[in-house]
Amino acid sequence: MGWWDSSKAKANKILDEGGLQLMVAGYTHHGRGTYTAARIAELNERTWGMGFSKAIRDKVDNEEFLYGMAISDSHYRPQLMAGYAYQWMKPLGDKVEVGGGWTGLLISRTDYFSSFPFPVILPVASIGTRSSKLMATYVPRFSKNKGNGDVLFLFARFDLN
Repeated sequence: MGWWDSSKAKANKILDEGGLQLMVAGYTHHGRGTYTAARIAELNERTWGMGFSKAIRDKVDNEEFLYGMAISDSHYRPQLMAGYAYQWMKPLGDKVEVGGGWTGLLISRTDYFSSFPFPVILPVASIGTRSSKLMATYVPRFSKNKGNGDVLFLFARFDLN
């Protein structure tokens, strides 16, 4: 089976068998060494929004999920995201676990490509239980120019099943 057919089969499995979760966003941190105090004062760090995901565990108990989310971006404009994430999970006790991995997604922002969706691959991490997690992703600084990247995005995910 080729990668396209394999990807479609995996997506269908997640959608058919995965548990439904509510995703709630609320905070984005802009790196204080990357942005000036004046610029940070102009930016929205309360990036409220929400979305939904479907998640499954693979045979070694790692997590895969598909998601869609809409938030208020750093410029108070809509940001739409949809993607796939994979996390290697590690138990910290009976109920608490941490995860780390990656997400591949499409993002639509008014300040990039006239809102045309563009692909991004970012790290993703979580801490919590199987039914609720605090999650984060990080947008690195891609250039030496200040005011570009170095953004930590936090959100929570709650099972609805």
